[in-house]
Amino acid sequence: MRIIVAIDIIGGKCVRLTRGDFSTKKIYNEDPLEVAMEIEDNGLRYLHLVDLDGTREKKIVNYRILEKISSKTALTIDFGGGIRSDDDIRAAFNSGAAQVTAGSIAVNDPELFKRWLSAYGNDRIILGADCRNRKISISGWTESAGEDVKDFISRHSEMGVKYTVCTEVEKDGMLKGPSADLYKEILEDTRINLIASGGISSLKDVEDIKAIGCEGAIIGKAVYEGKIKLKELRDIC
Repeated sequence: MRIIVAIDIIGGKCVRLTRGDFSTKKIYNEDPLEVAMEIEDNGLRYLHLVDLDGTREKKIVNYRILEKISSKTALTIDFGGGIRSDDDIRAAFNSGAAQVTAGSIAVNDPELFKRWLSAYGNDRIILGADCRNRKISISGWTESAGEDVKDFISRHSEMGVKYTVCTEVEKDGMLKGPSADLYKEILEDTRINLIASGGISSLKDVEDIKAIGCEGAIIGKAVYEGKIKLKELRDIC
């Protein structure tokens, strides 16, 4: 299982939110590159970089930070937040992203999403499947698309999507454990490489996600709050 450490960006700084609420913003480091280098120095290889400014602006904003991290580390980066147009996705890949996470666009412009899947390949496009009470959430988790998350993932798997990252919004940043039952249900019914995100608070949570069969686990707040050490995650990889 891939261990993927998250860095969320607002105003050029490394932050975390709770349940996607911008009013809960907490700054952990003024320099995201410093955090990325610490991740790499501890033997981890994967980074989930989220442009929260881009999520609000509905266009990529922090591509320069992506460019800096990709040029100064060897981390494999998946980038998300504000990817809404051909210009956005080109900027992300040209700035060093190995993969791009696209969620809102899959709902609002499915034809464009399909075109990206065909143009860039299913190894490089990750379906964002975030949900609240099982219903897909989009636009920075401010809107509900109304579709059940399992149906959403299954439908996109059938069209060729290989990877999906699934966050249960109500668990994000709460440090009360991941949505293990939901992930198990999704994996039982689809052939998707599922990346778990949200709620992970301990090494046991990570091991539980691994046992279910998730392809990856995104870990953020637990690292920043000192509940899990980077070197401990390295030993799980």
